[in-house]
Amino acid sequence: MSNQQPQQSHGSDRPRIAVINHRAANIHSVSKALERCGADVVVTDSAQELLEVDGAVLPGVGAADAAMRTLGELNLIEPIREFARSGRPLLSICLGMQLLFPDSEEGDLAGLGLVDGRVSLFDIKEPVGDGPRLKVPHMGWNSVKFTANDADRHPVFRGIPDGSYFYFVHSFHCLPSETGEIAAITEYGGPVCAIVVKDQLIATQFHPEKSADLGLKIYTNFVRHVAEMAAARVV
Repeated sequence: MSNQQPQQSHGSDRPRIAVINHRAANIHSVSKALERCGADVVVTDSAQELLEVDGAVLPGVGAADAAMRTLGELNLIEPIREFARSGRPLLSICLGMQLLFPDSEEGDLAGLGLVDGRVSLFDIKEPVGDGPRLKVPHMGWNSVKFTANDADRHPVFRGIPDGSYFYFVHSFHCLPSETGEIAAITEYGGPVCAIVVKDQLIATQFHPEKSADLGLKIYTNFVRHVAEMAAARVV
């Protein structure tokens, strides 16, 4: 990809946000949530379109190898890496968060390698304390606890009450090498990484688009943050 800077929304105050279509994601619900929260949305599998937007979302449902294989076939792997390195905000959701890591126990193909660490299957062999073994996938509403006070969080997560509930569906979980990149945790047989933040890489293991009003609050914050970053580039 070139070093050309994107231009914000063709004169609109609404930031232009790409939803990356790797054919293994709930594209419709993510796109509708972003539109409702004030974005001009383009669903794309085009590296050129990714070059031209203000921010992007990498959603995901399904298996890591299938998603990476499709991204490879679409010639999107290096453009996504370049987009992340450009400093524009990239929000990754569920499988999208797991794809940020170098590899996963789920498959054999390399991930994007944008966050150091690994992706591991939940330990389903041993009981949790005196209770039963963990069920996989981990599915349902879980409380999320932030690692920083509201004022010190990334702007996408400000105004979200600590301990809020969000909707999870996953069998694998992320283990970042840098604990400082863990922005929030949830509990499932022990602490589990729920949010990763690395510069303008923002990732949630849960699905904001399935998490009612607080999920929409995250999307609203993301859209606003993308707009502010785009305006700062123009200045």
